[in-house]
Amino acid sequence: MKRFEWLIPISISLFAIHVLRLKKRMLPTLLLRSKLLFFAVIALCLGASLAPGAVSPCSSQRWVVTWQPTLLINGSPVLFSVSSPVALKAVSAEWLQHSVLFSSEKERVWTGLAGIPLSTPPGNYTIELNAETEEGKTSVVRCTVRVQRGKYRNVTIKVPRQFTEPTPEQLKQINRDKELKEARLGEVTAEAEWAGNFRAPVKAEVSDVFGTTRTINGKVQSVHQGLDYAVPTGTPVRALNGGTVLLARSLFFEGNCVVINHGQGLLTLYMHLSKIEVNEGERVQTGQVLGLSGGTGRATGPHLHIAVRWQGTYLDPSKILGMHISDPSSHIVSSTPAKSAAQ
Repeated sequence: MKRFEWLIPISISLFAIHVLRLKKRMLPTLLLRSKLLFFAVIALCLGASLAPGAVSPCSSQRWVVTWQPTLLINGSPVLFSVSSPVALKAVSAEWLQHSVLFSSEKERVWTGLAGIPLSTPPGNYTIELNAETEEGKTSVVRCTVRVQRGKYRNVTIKVPRQFTEPTPEQLKQINRDKELKEARLGEVTAEAEWAGNFRAPVKAEVSDVFGTTRTINGKVQSVHQGLDYAVPTGTPVRALNGGTVLLARSLFFEGNCVVINHGQGLLTLYMHLSKIEVNEGERVQTGQVLGLSGGTGRATGPHLHIAVRWQGTYLDPSKILGMHISDPSSHIVSSTPAKSAAQ
């Protein structure tokens, strides 16, 4: 809209000058033309400012694809929702070289959680949906999704050398932990165990955000892959959503750590706990206490670090906490039917 706002006052001024001149000369025909020109310019301005950007649903086959957050950036999780014109047996998708798993709780409405890796450059990307009807027919539907560049900060900090230069014995433990995490965190279950909105694990201020590049002792050491909450030791830490406890043990960097599998490739991690109060394999509910906050592991002081991981990619927890899943207000785009064939 801003590109055209400047035309409106100019058009009004020109119209006023025309009216004054034409009244004197009594030329009703030219006066009528001036009115038409004026309203045409106003219509152009308003039309350009109000025109939606790719928000019309597909009318040919009545597929409707929505997502949230509305504005997608690198590092963001994304919740896709698909409404189909017919009853479906299964839905899957390909997105940024990942397979997206969908589940359905409402008739003809399927949802799937996905993510956008932090390394993704801005641009237009295609999600390709594959659907199978109850009659055995398959359809492929493609939608274009815009990803923009997120703004992430850089911080410079100094810490004692023991936090950046582990001993040989510590390196052995780090490597053991790495093998364990690669094996366990790579597990993907198709069905969603989460339901409804994701909730913050504690009621406290965020002390560090996702995506922060950390220059430690003069060297770029890492990118912060979660959220830090400024809480004292002993604060109850609660599950963001329902799921199954995948890990509940002490690790070198993470300290006392709990990992929850929410299904569809989505995990949440809770680190530096002073105490763990759940067991591996246990089913937990949204808001259930997992343990108490602390400063265990590679931490410079008491706080809670949480992370959201989707199929090996760490995503911004604040985005998933901001989703309105119970009453979604998503972006609607038209889909391009690619093919439809009976098996």
